[in-house]
Amino acid sequence: MEFLVRTENRLPNDTPDEVRDQLRTEERGRAQQLREAGILKRLWRVPGRNATVGLYEAADATELHDALASLPMWKWMEVSVEALATHPQEKKAP
Repeated sequence: MEFLVRTENRLPNDTPDEVRDQLRTEERGRAQQLREAGILKRLWRVPGRNATVGLYEAADATELHDALASLPMWKWMEVSVEALATHPQEKKAP
C-alpha cells in the first residue's frame, strides 16, 4: 500500500547545534535504511520550510506508523498521511 507522507520538523530553535547535527545525521541514516527496506520510495524537500513530502510503501498503516516512529526526529515532527489508491488511468491494459 502506498502513502503520501508530509512532515514538518518542529525541533525547537534553541536546540544546541551539536544536538541538531547529530539528529540530522541519525535521521539520514535511518531514512537510508528505510529506502533499502523498500519502505521509503521517494523524498522531496519543501522549499522555504523545514518540511518534506515522501512516498512510502508499507503493508498497512501500522507498518507505516512503525517506520515513521523509528525516525530519530519523530517526536518533533508534525505528520500528515494520505493513503493512496491506484487511479484507473494508471492500471495497465490486459
